[in-house]
Amino acid sequence: MIVCIAEKPSVARDIARIIGATASREGYMEGNGYQVTWTYGHLCTLKEPGDYTPAWRPWALTQLPMIPPRFGIKLIPEEHITKQFAIIEKLMQAADGIVNCGDAGQEGELIQRWVMQKAQAKCPVKRLWISSMTDEAIREGFANLRDQQDYQPLYMAGMSRAIGDWLLGMNATRLYTLKYGQNRQVLSIGRVQTPTLALIVNRQKEIDNFKPEPYWVLATVYRDTTFTAVIKEEEYEDNKKEPEGDKDKKTNQKKGFSSEEEGKKAFSLIEGKPFTITNVQKKNGKELPPLLYDLTSLQVDCNRKFGFSAEMTLNIIQQLYEIKLTTYPRVDTTFLPDDVYPNCPQIMNGLFQTKFAGKAPYVDIIRPLGGKPLPKPKKVFDSSKVTDHHAIIPTGIVPNGLTDAQKKVYNLVAQRFIAVFYPECKFAQTIVTGKVEDILFRTTGKTIIDPGWQVVYAKEPMPNGDDDIKKKEEDKALPVFQKGESGEHTPTLTEKWTTAPKPYTEATLLRAMETAGRLVNDEELRAAMKENGIGRPSTRAAIIETLFKRHYIRRVRTSIAPTPTGIELINLIHEELLKSAELTGIWEKKLRDIEHQKYDARQFIDELKQQVTEIVNEVMADGSNRRITVTQ
Repeated sequence: MIVCIAEKPSVARDIARIIGATASREGYMEGNGYQVTWTYGHLCTLKEPGDYTPAWRPWALTQLPMIPPRFGIKLIPEEHITKQFAIIEKLMQAADGIVNCGDAGQEGELIQRWVMQKAQAKCPVKRLWISSMTDEAIREGFANLRDQQDYQPLYMAGMSRAIGDWLLGMNATRLYTLKYGQNRQVLSIGRVQTPTLALIVNRQKEIDNFKPEPYWVLATVYRDTTFTAVIKEEEYEDNKKEPEGDKDKKTNQKKGFSSEEEGKKAFSLIEGKPFTITNVQKKNGKELPPLLYDLTSLQVDCNRKFGFSAEMTLNIIQQLYEIKLTTYPRVDTTFLPDDVYPNCPQIMNGLFQTKFAGKAPYVDIIRPLGGKPLPKPKKVFDSSKVTDHHAIIPTGIVPNGLTDAQKKVYNLVAQRFIAVFYPECKFAQTIVTGKVEDILFRTTGKTIIDPGWQVVYAKEPMPNGDDDIKKKEEDKALPVFQKGESGEHTPTLTEKWTTAPKPYTEATLLRAMETAGRLVNDEELRAAMKENGIGRPSTRAAIIETLFKRHYIRRVRTSIAPTPTGIELINLIHEELLKSAELTGIWEKKLRDIEHQKYDARQFIDELKQQVTEIVNEVMADGSNRRITVTQ
């Protein structure tokens, strides 16, 4: 008998139906030479400190650091888990072979391997590795089962992550609670949660310490078009190349005059004098379609557009995967392998037939792609950029009976899939400079020549937020100006104030975690930095939720703010290893390298043991009498 073990009962039922195990038993399905059983996510966990030695049961500074000579696992002590494990254990003990049907990722590998170890399974093990739950994908997966040994590096990376989190979390939490908590509350420290909290606290400090400063903007209206004075004139030489300020306005162009006196002086200099166009520069540009979704970018868009939390988005896209409508969601790549390309017309056909409330939302945007082979852009199809799983895309199965939230998430994935087959958006950008006396003015405009992929989003609501408003201003169409023309104008001098940094939203926090706290807007550069991000796409939502549950952060409308407890906890931590997003990103890179057999798991654990020992010694030597004063 072959025992198949899935991660959820619903997934097990789908697999059982495909392979002919149709007889229902308690805790499993049976038939056609198979027994299909399931876990409920994690059934096993690493042992608690007190499981290794009674001396570690009570919390005591004298027992730190706690470093077991060998890590072990145990069953999670819950009744439904104990009952299901007994069934699994009995099946595995009598099995001729096992098929690991866990989610095809690091966590799925760890969950099932631990269960097999705990059940002391001795028979050969194969691995089902699929990216969608469609009947076709399951059949193909069973026809091409792989040897479990092929996934040993994935398991080693998952095991190293779990041990690393145990070493740091167990030791640092006890250390800080006993040293600084005054027996009033547990001070929870985590390998990823603490650097994430530090990002939020540091942003709040920047906001709190920000002192707004006034500046004066000199502008003028000529032919119903607003031109703004360029303060650093030397960087905008007339009749030459594109101004340097266009490349980096933040560093090369001041926002305005730093004193009202300077502004008034310039205003009086130009008042009543003619405005002359000195240069009209036009250049054509193109904007490529957005990349396909990975989990983080989907969570970001769902938070921005619908206000969904990262956890809510993950739950919904997981549901869509389990009901076969989208592919495996816990991914960090935006590419597809070349072998998916032949399936794309079939997927497109499924979207074409999709209807919500009697309307077919994708017909008009798919029709222009019909009648010819779909393009195969390198920005989409690149097998070298895909390891375990590809970007999130629809499966082509026509959806039915979706909730409103599921429709919203599905629609984002569907639109993005359609958009990548469209040509780039072509536009013409115009930069017009003018002068009054010696003061230079400038305005920009943008004209869409061919909308390309943007037609997919033509019916989207207007964007919101300062960045979007600024973009709309830059995208405005301009009248036709001729170099040398001159005329009257209406100048204005407006007092403005510098603004504080914005608090994190879940969207911007996810991006900050992805890039270890560095502000990166460019998609390609951000993708290159993912290896050093903190947390994994599949765990970031849970990390953020943990910080909420521990009352270290709170929601303020759409933003995230630290609580007084969260602020004080980060202030207490002097050890950079515990709160640096960059250092945690380096650890994350090592875990990825273990997965790809570029780094040794034992070395990673040994380094962490050393770092934990150093942290314990540093904190124990602290004679400053620091204490936490704020309680939850």
